[in-house]
Amino acid sequence: MKIILTQEVSGLGAPGDIVEVKNGFGRNYLLPQGFAIAWTKGAEKQVAVIKRARSAREIRDLDHANEVKAQLEGLKVSLKARAGDGGRLFGSVTPTEIVDAVKAAGGPILDRRRLDLPNHIKSLGSYPVGIKLHPEVTAKFDLNVVQG
Repeated sequence: MKIILTQEVSGLGAPGDIVEVKNGFGRNYLLPQGFAIAWTKGAEKQVAVIKRARSAREIRDLDHANEVKAQLEGLKVSLKARAGDGGRLFGSVTPTEIVDAVKAAGGPILDRRRLDLPNHIKSLGSYPVGIKLHPEVTAKFDLNVVQG
C-alpha cells in the first residue's frame, strides 16, 4: 500500500514522504491515527504543501542543529512536580512537560515526539534526556525533577 506521511513516524519517514507499507499497517494504524493519507495523484500534489510546512518548523541544517545542541547542553532544566513523602510522583513526567520546562529555562522550542527518554520518570531526581535534532545530531541534557 502506498501512502503519504502527514506526521513523522519513527523508523518510517518524515512528513511528506511517500512510502510503501503493508496493507494492515496502513489501513489499521497509520490512516486512522492521522499519521498518513492514501496515495493518489491529487494527494501527491499536496506533498509540496506538507514539505513547505515541515521546512518552516524544522531545524534548517547541520550547523543549526549543532547550535541548538550547544544551547541545550549548557542549559539547567528544572521541572516542578507533585510528589509524595518518598519522592514518588503522582503520575509521571510527560514529554510535553519536558518541552515546556526547556522553553521556560530559556531553551529553544522543541518537538516532543523527538525526545528520547530511557524510561518513565516517576520519582524526583536528575534524569538524562536525549533529543534527536537532526539525523546526525542528538543532544543530551539533564532534567532535574524537584518537589513542586
